[in-house]
Amino acid sequence: MIIIPAIDLRGGRCVRLTQGQVTAETVYSENPASMARRWVDAGAEMLHVVNLDGALNQNDTKNLKALEQILYEVSIPVQFGGGVRTKDDVRRLDDLGVTRIVIGTTAIENPVLLEHIVGEYGSTVIVGIDARDGKVALRGWEKFSQLEAIDFAQKVAEMGIDRVVYTDIARDGMLVGINVDTTREIAEASGLKVTASGGVASLDDITAVSRLEPFGVDSLIIGKALYEGVFTLEQALESAVEEQDSPPSL
Repeated sequence: MIIIPAIDLRGGRCVRLTQGQVTAETVYSENPASMARRWVDAGAEMLHVVNLDGALNQNDTKNLKALEQILYEVSIPVQFGGGVRTKDDVRRLDDLGVTRIVIGTTAIENPVLLEHIVGEYGSTVIVGIDARDGKVALRGWEKFSQLEAIDFAQKVAEMGIDRVVYTDIARDGMLVGINVDTTREIAEASGLKVTASGGVASLDDITAVSRLEPFGVDSLIIGKALYEGVFTLEQALESAVEEQDSPPSL
C-alpha cells in the first residue's frame, strides 16, 4: 500500500478545501515545493498534486510554476491533476516529467479524446472519479453528471485505462473516514487499479484501505489529516506496512 500525500495548489500556494468548496480554504504553505520536500524527507514514495485553479477554469499560471518547482526539487514520482482538458495539456505535463496525469472532466465530456490520449500516452494517463451520492462530478466539482461512479469506472476500463483515483466528495477534507465500501465496489466491478482518496481521519482508515489490496486498491491519498497533524506521515507509512505484514484474519 502506497501512501501518497496531497498538495493542492491554489494561487501558487498549498491549500486544502473542504468538500471542494473554494469558500472553505485553508492555506498551509506559501511554498509548495518546500512542502513537497517535507513529505519526501518523511518517507513519501509519491506525491499527488492538484491544480485547483485549473479545475475551476481560473488562471493557473502560478500553480503550474509551483508544479515545475516541485518537479525540480524532488526525485520521487508526481501524480498531477486538475484542469487537464486537452492532448496539449497532457503533452506539456508529460514533457515536464509528471509520472501520472489525472484526467477527470474530459473523460466524461469527451471519451473519444480520452481514448486518443490513452492510445498515445498509455498508463501515464489515469482517470479521476470524483463522486457525491454515487454520481460523478466534473468541472472542479461544480457540476454533476447522471453517471454512476461504478458504471463510469467500467466504461473507462473498456477504453484502456489501467487506474482510477476515486474520491468521495462528501468526505473530502471532512476527516470523517474513507468510503471503504464504494472504493472496494469500484475496484471489484471494473478490475482497475484504484487509488483511494477523500476523508481519511485516522490510522484505522489506512488499515481498512490496506485490506482492500487483494481487490486492486493499492494506494491511498491523504491530505487534511496530515496537514492538521492528526497523525504523521511516518505513522501512516508504519500503519500500511503493519497491515501488510499481519497475517490474514480467519
